[in-house]
Amino acid sequence: MVDLAALRRLALALPEIEASPDGARLAFEVGGKGVAWSYFARPYPKARRELVDGVIAVRCSRETKEMLLEAAPDRFFDDDHYRGFPAVLVRLEAIDEAELAGLLAQAWRILAPKALVKRIDAERSGTVTLGRDFP
Repeated sequence: MVDLAALRRLALALPEIEASPDGARLAFEVGGKGVAWSYFARPYPKARRELVDGVIAVRCSRETKEMLLEAAPDRFFDDDHYRGFPAVLVRLEAIDEAELAGLLAQAWRILAPKALVKRIDAERSGTVTLGRDFP
C-alpha cells in the first residue's frame, strides 16, 4: 500500500519533477508534461467529475498499459475517459512502493526532455559525476 506522502516522495525523487501547487489535486510534471495526477471519475453519466481518493493516473506506453491491465487488474484499471490514452489508473492501496517507483520512473523517461534523460543515463553509467538533482 502506498499513501499520498509516499507517492509524493517517490515522484519528487525523480530529476526535475515539479508538483502542482493546487492542494485539491495531485499532479507531477516534468518539462510541463504530466507524469502522474489525481483521478477524477463521473459518479454517473454526464455528472461532474469527482476526485477518487486512493487512485492516480500514471503515464505509460499503450503496450505497458495493456500488459498491466491484463496482468494485475487488482492494481490497475481503465475507464471510458482513459481508454485509448497512454496512462493507467493505479489503486494505491493495492500497489507497493517499489512497483510504483518503477512506474513513475518509466513515465518520467517517456516524458522528460531527451537531453535530460541522456544526461541522467550518462551519470548512472559513471561517465559523469552525479549531480545534486539525481535521486
